[in-house]
Amino acid sequence: MFRLKKLHVFILKSYTGPLIMTFFIALFILVMQFLWKYVDEMVGKGLEMSVLAELMFYASVQVIPMALPLAILLASLMTFGNLGENYELTAMKAAGISLQRIMKPLIILTIIISIAAFWFSNNMLPVANLKFYSLFWDVRMAKPELDIKEKVFYNGIDGFSIKVEEKDRESNMLYDIMIYDHRDRLNRNSNVTLADSGKMQVSDNKHYMTLTLLNGVRYDEKVQQKRGRIRDREKQMFRIDKFSKEVATIEMNGYDFSRTDENKFKGNYKMKNLKQLKTDEDSLFNQKRKKIQGLKRQTMSFVFSRIRYAYRKKNDENLRVIDSMLIKEDADSIFNMLPRDQKIMVMEQAIRRVRENKQIIDNQSRRIENDDKRIIRYQMERHRKFTLSFACFIFFFIGAPLGAIIRKGGLGMPVVISVLFFIIYYIINTFGEKMAREGVWPVWEGMWLSSFVLLPIGVFLTYKSATDSTLLNADAYIVFFRKLFWLNKKDLD
Repeated sequence: MFRLKKLHVFILKSYTGPLIMTFFIALFILVMQFLWKYVDEMVGKGLEMSVLAELMFYASVQVIPMALPLAILLASLMTFGNLGENYELTAMKAAGISLQRIMKPLIILTIIISIAAFWFSNNMLPVANLKFYSLFWDVRMAKPELDIKEKVFYNGIDGFSIKVEEKDRESNMLYDIMIYDHRDRLNRNSNVTLADSGKMQVSDNKHYMTLTLLNGVRYDEKVQQKRGRIRDREKQMFRIDKFSKEVATIEMNGYDFSRTDENKFKGNYKMKNLKQLKTDEDSLFNQKRKKIQGLKRQTMSFVFSRIRYAYRKKNDENLRVIDSMLIKEDADSIFNMLPRDQKIMVMEQAIRRVRENKQIIDNQSRRIENDDKRIIRYQMERHRKFTLSFACFIFFFIGAPLGAIIRKGGLGMPVVISVLFFIIYYIINTFGEKMAREGVWPVWEGMWLSSFVLLPIGVFLTYKSATDSTLLNADAYIVFFRKLFWLNKKDLD
């Protein structure tokens, strides 16, 4: 027992190092993918380093569900590949230790990791998603910093267009300035200011901009706007103001980075745990059921109800006849008993009622379809919290026996095989989620499709590894083809 305990410690030490290393490598690659995708949303907005660091932290937490299975697959491949390449695995088997007993401590560790992954996905990930999406929304809504380029109109300030011919980077002076004031919506180009030079200064909180203009002139054209357009040139008023110095304060909206209340994002299904998802899903089911019942009541309205109401005041005998026919659902008999003019009226009313009911039914059907889509999203999110844990378990039983079979360690062959399996898993998983999201398949089939496909592969590889199969041993195939060609050569001789 003591020998096996020391062996288990050795196996765990051989596995945990590559697992930690590959996890952070996969995490770094996935975070870089996020940066490459959204770098344009963050550059040039003057964000503080603390904001960017917080955003990167939440982005890192968000991609853990993809990084962890990949890290387990790669680490198990590297561990058992190294053991096989250094003949340590062969020595253990020669000592009478089976592959199952060698893998036993790592199986227990993988079970613990899978349970921790489920707890993380159910408790930590919704909070991280809430923090990430609320912060990223604020980053995307923040406007870029004020950057006026030479000889190009700048429209970043609401209601103004500014153009400068030359800028002095050291003194921040602007020369040959042209400013269009577009705040008058009916006459957007009626106010123009020209200045020889000037300077812009933005307040520390980025709420206001102070514009100092030197040696300039402002052309202001006011138009009578009783009808909203120019009707008479004589009704216009022109004004020219010359100045040696003018200071204007312009309010700037959206240039300061402000945090949005996170409660506005809590309704999204990605920000909920299993209990909250189930509660909201039941509420959606009840809401959908009420809509369906209301739709049934509307479609059961009878086109002859108005005729019945008319007979109620005139002839009780006819009313009883109509009621008896309604019970028998004999619409033709009811229609035939009416005079010709009333038949025409009933047909016109029926056509109108059918069109109205069709529109009502279409609108209500669209609302029910939207409820179905929301329910599917909630169900997919509930299954996703379990598929992450199961993916960790499956990838271990693919990587460990596969590493024992190929007997190649390091970061060469294991990386290639891991990426290949992960791409297959990602493609199958994406396809299954698409089928579930569109309602083509039941949600559980689409979400567990990748697990159903990869689990038999893991079982097959574990069996082949336990029986010392030469399935992926290149030397075995080389020897086979050498024998084959040698036999063919002897036959030819």
